[in-house]
Parts: sequence; structure tokens; C-alpha cells
Amino acid sequence: MSEHHDKRAVHRALTKPGAAPVLSVSMQRTLDHKHAAQAEVPWEVLRRRAHATKAHAIANLGSLLLEFEKQFQARGGRLLWARSAEEGAQRFLEICRRHGAKSVVKGKSMLSEELELNARLAAVGIDAVETDLGEFIVQLAGQKPSHIIAPAVHLSRSDVASLFAQKLGIAYTDDPVALSMAARSRLRERYLRAGVGMTGVNFAVAESGTLVVVENEGNAGLSAGVPPVHVFLMGIEKVIARLSDVPLFLYLLSRAGTGQKLSTYTHFFLGAQSGQSVYCIVVDAGRTAILADPATRESLYCIRCGACMNVCPVYRRVGGQAYGGVYPGPIGSTVTPLMNGLANAAELPFASTLCGACQQECPVNIDLPHQLVYLRHKAVAARAAGSSAERTSFALWARAMSSQKAYERAVRLLRRLQSVSRALGLRPAPLRAWSRRRELPAVARETFKEWWRRR
Repeated sequence: MSEHHDKRAVHRALTKPGAAPVLSVSMQRTLDHKHAAQAEVPWEVLRRRAHATKAHAIANLGSLLLEFEKQFQARGGRLLWARSAEEGAQRFLEICRRHGAKSVVKGKSMLSEELELNARLAAVGIDAVETDLGEFIVQLAGQKPSHIIAPAVHLSRSDVASLFAQKLGIAYTDDPVALSMAARSRLRERYLRAGVGMTGVNFAVAESGTLVVVENEGNAGLSAGVPPVHVFLMGIEKVIARLSDVPLFLYLLSRAGTGQKLSTYTHFFLGAQSGQSVYCIVVDAGRTAILADPATRESLYCIRCGACMNVCPVYRRVGGQAYGGVYPGPIGSTVTPLMNGLANAAELPFASTLCGACQQECPVNIDLPHQLVYLRHKAVAARAAGSSAERTSFALWARAMSSQKAYERAVRLLRRLQSVSRALGLRPAPLRAWSRRRELPAVARETFKEWWRRR
């Protein structure tokens, strides 16, 4: 990821409930649908199988990627490697220049957000349009997606109606069908004159060079099939070993993401169509750093379903845009510091209650809570997070807990300090923010050991 967010702004956004009221309602409705769909299948068995399958793929990532490259190019495609987001974007721009493309239609891709592709294309005079309805809405609004699979979930129907009236010049209407048809009519002609179509990738099959793209609207199929050039964007973690592994993930992805039994469209791309040029840009952008650390490797198992966001109490209160990066919610709080560098996003691992709901909902059973705790530890150890007052307080606490005698001395000291501070109405500076809405618990007049010795 190449974007640089304002750490102070992100911290402020994450410490207040700023999400639109519609967000929590939408998340709960999605959860209800998901749980109903999951009850129809042996969900826990499927989760264990998916975890093991992704573990095998990530453990053999190098060889699987090379096999995928061999098979994909044998089917007439051209594969390009990119070490960074910047290099991935440059690869895409080079393809556009090679084919003289002046406009691009984009299927949904979170990786293209990492590459900041729209801004980079606009900078060289290439007009790019998002064709996923949610992405199209946030593009018109000049915003970033607030959810992995529901980019405009933070906007109400009336918000979209006002936006379309302003940007598309149509009469105001909040009828969902009318709004969808307005977007459809505007996008259809864009497919016909686009020089390049781009899609993301859900799964890449090493044994056959097959690329699997899942969607609900048909825009990815049109973006792939209508323009003379089709470019796939995929992160290195998308590869799996066998075609027979795909149905397992299709069962999980639809039920975990939207509560559907199966997504409306599942495309299997087996090579270039006649007269079409096909490319696949495979991007690292910090993923090998995640792979190198056994404590964070599981985050590469993510299939981008957004389930962890739907259930996260922090995400539901602050909204996706509060996280200041491409990926919000628990998975974003994990991967953003790893991809961007901990110093650039050290506040994100602390944006969690550590309740464990994210792991419970994850269809691949990623242990997100322990990864967040690990990243918190790294952030504090590197002095990338926490104030000097906090570090001093915890250092004193650690010393007080180092032995029974030290603990007893600390308790006696706290007892005296609390008595004085309460009498004078004082609050210690490190505790002011915490105690603004809370009563500090009183230190017991007598510990159990003191009571026992006295008796």
C-alpha cells in the first residue's frame, strides 16, 4: 500500500462513534442472513478444511506461483510480477500505453485500491470508471470504500439519490431500481468504448492456470469480456493448488460475505479469448514480509469476505473510513501495519476490543485476536505506539508485580496516593482520559494477605 494516512486523524476517528446509523443496521441484517445460510451446511467442518487448504497453499507459495505462471502463459496469457504497489501500478500503465488505451473499466478489486490505480491513471490522462455499483457510488462521492464487499454501506438510499441527482443529472429519486438503472445506463456505454478492462481475482489455480472471479452484478464479466484487453490484478496470496479446492471456498465466501448460498456469477477464466490480449499482474506489496513472520502468516489466508467487519463492535461504531487505509476492520488492523510498516499504522492494532468475534466469524478461522496482540507488543516495543506516560506507568506496574514485596509496597503507596488525590479531587495525568467517564476502583484498605496475617 502506498497511501500515507494522517495518524492523528485516524486516532481521533477510531476513538469516537462516527459511523452512520445505517451501518450497524446493515451489518446486523447481513449477519442474520449469513448465520441462516451457514446453518444449512457443516460450517465448522468446512472452516477447518479451508484453514488447512490455505495453510498448505501459503506454505508452498513459491512453487505454486511458479506453476501458475507456467500454466497461465501456456493458455495464451502474459504474467507480470510486481514487488510493490507502485511497481504494480506502473505495470498496468505500461499495458495501457502499449495498447493505446484512453479509458478503463474496472471490476471490483481491493488490490487496485492498494495501487491507487484511479489516481495514477487520471494523472496520465486515462479515464477509469468503477463498474461495481458500490464502487461506482463511492467514486462519484470522491470517497474510499468503507467495506471490502459493500463499499457504499455507510451511505443511505437518500444519500445515493442526492449524489446521483448531482453527479448524473437525473431527477431525484430514492427508488433502488431507478437508481440501479441510472447507473446501468451510464456504465453500459463505457464498456463498449473502453480500451482495457480490469478485474480482481478471488482464486488462482496453480495446476491449470485458471483464474476465478466471483461477483453478484455481472460487471466483472463485462469488464473482462468486452474490451480488447483484459488485465487481472492479484495478490500473491490468492493462489491455491488444485481446481478441486475451489468449490470449498465458493461455499464459504458467499455464506460468510453476504449470506447467499452461492454468488450470482462465478467466472472461470481459462485463457485469452480469440482476438483479446490477457495479462495478469501478480503483486507482492508487503505480503512476503507477512509470510516471513510465523506469527502473522495466517493473515494471508484471508479470502476478503468482510465477515470480521460485520461483527466487529469497533468497526460498527466508527465505520470503515475511520481506519485510514484500504482495509478496515480487524483484518485491516492486522494487515495494514504489516504492509505499510508498523510505524505508519501503529494505532490500528489497538482498534479492537479483543473480544474474539472476528475469529469466530472468519470462514478460514484466522486467529486475528492473537495477531492483534502480537502487533500491539511490537508497536510498543518499537516505541511506535503509546505515550511516554503510558510507557512509564506500565514500567512501574511491571516492577511492582516483579515480587511480592514490591507488590505490597506499591499497594501501600497507591493507597496513600488515592486517599490524597480523592481528598483534593485530583486525577493523575495518565488516567484523565480513561477516568473521564469511569470511576477508578478504590484500592482495598487491606489486602487478603494483610488480613490473613492480622487474623
